[in-house]
Amino acid sequence: MTEQEIADAVETPVETAAVDDDARDEADIAADYIEELLDICDLDGDIEIEERAGRVYLSVADEGDALRVLSKPDTVSALQELTRIAVQAETGEFSRLILDVGGSRDARASELQRLVDTAIERIEAGSSSAALPPMSSYERKLVHDLVAEKGFHSESEGEGRDRHTVVTR
Repeated sequence: MTEQEIADAVETPVETAAVDDDARDEADIAADYIEELLDICDLDGDIEIEERAGRVYLSVADEGDALRVLSKPDTVSALQELTRIAVQAETGEFSRLILDVGGSRDARASELQRLVDTAIERIEAGSSSAALPPMSSYERKLVHDLVAEKGFHSESEGEGRDRHTVVTR
């Protein structure tokens, strides 16, 4: 099913921006999956597909607050994992797609910025390091970038669900 057929079938617009052929299959499967989920939940949403640094980004937005329930951080993480599994089941390859529902990624990026700012304040006040709470690899990458922008150093420590970032001078 093409993106337009998906959009016509569920009356939900799908926009695609700069996605190469390899990522297009992943993006199409992911969009199909999210479209079906929205349809089952009787929710409307606009899906935008984008590729950045070899990773597919799927954003779901709406005009009101219909996606409010689905945009909670834990729910978005769960939906992202389910969508990745759906893609992997179809392609046989691991998916690194990133899902954003109702601006949840921007909200989380703001939270991460506040965490980094607080950690840096503790270090500037005399602490030798500041450990942040456990987070996903994607979030840790964002944190590493934010820390580097501030001129500090960071490393990931721990295993599995306990993996977290430690900020130092």
